[in-house]
Amino acid sequence: MNEIKIKDDFIKLDAALKFSGAIGTGGQAKMVIQDGLVLVNGEVCTMRGKKLRNGDTVKFENFEFVVKNEG
Repeated sequence: MNEIKIKDDFIKLDAALKFSGAIGTGGQAKMVIQDGLVLVNGEVCTMRGKKLRNGDTVKFENFEFVVKNEG
């Protein structure tokens, strides 16, 4: 599983999808989240502003990553 490293306490779901490389643009992130295609910690999440914290996992299609806090 891939990791994305953050320095703050959280990263928003749409930003995490872009930062991880799973999605190319913010517009694409918004669409796939609203369409219920993204899982956060194994559950469908339709909130693009969902705050992801250390240890949260995200899955979109065949791309999966975990959030790791470096701070």
